[in-house]
Amino acid sequence: MPGLIQKIQQFLRSPQGQKMTEQAKRYASDPKNRAKAQEMLKKFRGGSGPKH
Repeated sequence: MPGLIQKIQQFLRSPQGQKMTEQAKRYASDPKNRAKAQEMLKKFRGGSGPKH
């Protein structure tokens, strides 16, 4: 789907996309938010972490 990828790239280059990227970086840098995200991923994956 090259059309979808191109639209995403265009959005990320736009001022609104840049703003959202910065917000995501700030959110991810907060340890509390990081822990929340990791917990959600853990639940999504089945609870026991990565499976090999």
